Amino acid sequence: MKDSTVKKVSVSTSPKGALGQTYLVSGKRLAMRLWDREQPQQGASDQRDYETVGYVIDGLAELTVEGQTIRLAPGDSWLVPAGSQHSYRILEPFTAIEATAPPAQVRGRDQPRS
Repeated sequence: MKDSTVKKVSVSTSPKGALGQTYLVSGKRLAMRLWDREQPQQGASDQRDYETVGYVIDGLAELTVEGQTIRLAPGDSWLVPAGSQHSYRILEPFTAIEATAPPAQVRGRDQPRS
């Protein structure tokens, strides 16, 4: 039997992550999250086991992936391949939507490492 589950998630009741992200809808192979008005900051370098694609709604940031830096502005989209070393530098309040595959989860894979 095929999966016919339909989900709707409201941003007003979505869980928030330790890094400031809001978790939106999540399926078995893909998840979405929102970064809303993230303030200017230099993010730490990280490496995740999931692929991330994103779309900038507002603001400016720089993304460095494996030593290559790109500037992200409204209307831009980006890819961070799974397993790649990367960091974000927020230059002005930044709003973006990201999708991760396999899904980044509320508890677990995308929480800060100790």
